Amino acid sequence: MARTARVPYLVSGTKEYGSSNLGRDNATVALRLAHKLLRDGYMDVRVCTPCGRVLQADELGELKPQESDMAKGQQRGNRETKKPKKDKAKVIAAAPSRKDAAWQPDFGPAKKK
Repeated sequence: MARTARVPYLVSGTKEYGSSNLGRDNATVALRLAHKLLRDGYMDVRVCTPCGRVLQADELGELKPQESDMAKGQQRGNRETKKPKKDKAKVIAAAPSRKDAAWQPDFGPAKKK
C-alpha cells in the first residue's frame, strides 16, 4: 500500500464532468493553480490552508499576505548568535620555541682572576 504525502495546501474545483483535488507545497503555487482552474472554467474553486481555513474564489487575495512561505534556508530563528571563539595558537610540547631571543648587550670577554 502506497504511503500518502501530506501537502499543506489543497486546491479543489468542480467542472461539469467532475472535480479536481490537487495538493501544493506553498501558497504562491496554490494561488497560481487556483487562478488557472478559474481560467479553465472550473466552478467552486477552493483553497484549503494548513491552518484549516477554506478560501473561496473571491477570497484568494487574502492568502498571500497572511501566510508567507520561505524556504528552510531563508527562515530565521529567534536564537541569539554566538560570538566566534578566539583563535589560539597551537603549542607543541616537543618542539622548541620559535621565539626570537631579545637583544642583550655584549660586555666583551669577562676577565677571570
